[in-house]
Amino acid sequence: MILLAGCAVGPDYQRPAVEAPAAYRTAASDTNASVGTNTFADLGWWAVFQDPQLSAYIGDALTNNWDIKIIAARVLQAQASLQVARSQFFPNLSAGGDLVTSRASQNGPSPIPSGANPQQNYGDVFAGMSAYEVDLWGKIRRANEAARARYLATEDAQRAVRQTLVAQVAAAYLALLELDYELEIAQRTYQVRTNSLGLTEAREQGGVAAMQDVAQAKILVYGAEASIVDIQRQREQQENFLCILLGRNPGSIQRGAGFVNQQVRAEVPAGLPSSLLERRPDLQFAEQELVAANANIGQAKAAFYPQLTLTGFYGFQSVAFSDLFAPASRTWQFGPAVTVPLFTGGRLRANLKITQAQYEEALATYQKTVQNAFREVSDGLIAYQRTREFAVRQEQRTQANREAAELANIRYDGGVTSYLEVLYNEQELFTAELVLAQARLSELLSVVQLYRALGGGWQTENSMVQK
Repeated sequence: MILLAGCAVGPDYQRPAVEAPAAYRTAASDTNASVGTNTFADLGWWAVFQDPQLSAYIGDALTNNWDIKIIAARVLQAQASLQVARSQFFPNLSAGGDLVTSRASQNGPSPIPSGANPQQNYGDVFAGMSAYEVDLWGKIRRANEAARARYLATEDAQRAVRQTLVAQVAAAYLALLELDYELEIAQRTYQVRTNSLGLTEAREQGGVAAMQDVAQAKILVYGAEASIVDIQRQREQQENFLCILLGRNPGSIQRGAGFVNQQVRAEVPAGLPSSLLERRPDLQFAEQELVAANANIGQAKAAFYPQLTLTGFYGFQSVAFSDLFAPASRTWQFGPAVTVPLFTGGRLRANLKITQAQYEEALATYQKTVQNAFREVSDGLIAYQRTREFAVRQEQRTQANREAAELANIRYDGGVTSYLEVLYNEQELFTAELVLAQARLSELLSVVQLYRALGGGWQTENSMVQK
């Protein structure tokens, strides 16, 4: 029996081979972004995001966010389920006792002898072991292997939720700061256009400008006012969204450093693609699901083999309480039982096919998740490089629009051109400034998304200290 207990049918898990690229694909203008083994995803989020207010918000979200609380409860469930699976290694022991009073019918098919007392009293105490399955073929061990993998998968899912939440809070906070900056641009533009409208009205009253110029100046003012109202709407809704991420009711959000003071890393090392398998929690989650599916095959195969169970009890039984624990009152029973499946209508074989198909599904899911992770990193690197280039070009365009607007105003003041040219250039400048703000936001968000794609953001300060 001891030798048989060392057997465990079914395949032992081995990590499937993954064809990892030698380096991440990046933008053509910067092919050295993935060179090296280090990556900034190894840094904790508190070291990546330098704004103290943002770091405080991330800490609050990791404590109070409802998704964090939900996944924490799931981890506790998986931990308890693992303990339930482990309990199958041990027999179930119980103890008890009872008092029984019975009376036999004097007119029944088996009448009691004449003069005998039809009522009897007796009691017993016992300790027993219910059916205990000896793990001959590794069925229980495979069940524990699957339960442990599901528990680890739940922990990985918790890390993935933490990682996603860190990225969401950072992106929401930066987007809010960008809206603040857009509002500042719109309010500054509104002030300039209001002053211009006053000057144009004075020129019209002096007979220098036409009424059409006044109408066009009002168009600029009303356009700026409409933008202010719309940006304020977006700001308030963004504050509500960030509050929900923080586990709060909708309300105002305190800011830290301004949008223009938010720093972007000059260099973002991506590390080696092969290390991504150990860093991203979603890949580890997919692998643990594969481990569990592999263990389920072993359980299904073990069901084809004989099952050995042990049962027994030991106790005392007597009609007189004074003799309850006397040697003659002892009663016990012990014995093994062997069950051999002979015919199940194909149920066992069908169950094995189910587990094998589930393993193939989990394998395909794992390989798909790995490839998708490589794509996300590549997309993140390309976005980081291209958004930086776009922001530089947009800043040059904005400066050109600013110079053109200044020149148009000078030409109008000199009577060389109409106010229509001023209108066009002022609108182009306002649009360019807003697009530049959004381009800088995209640059910041590309760093956040690349940090998440590389597997950063789930670490805790304790885990970083242990490393």
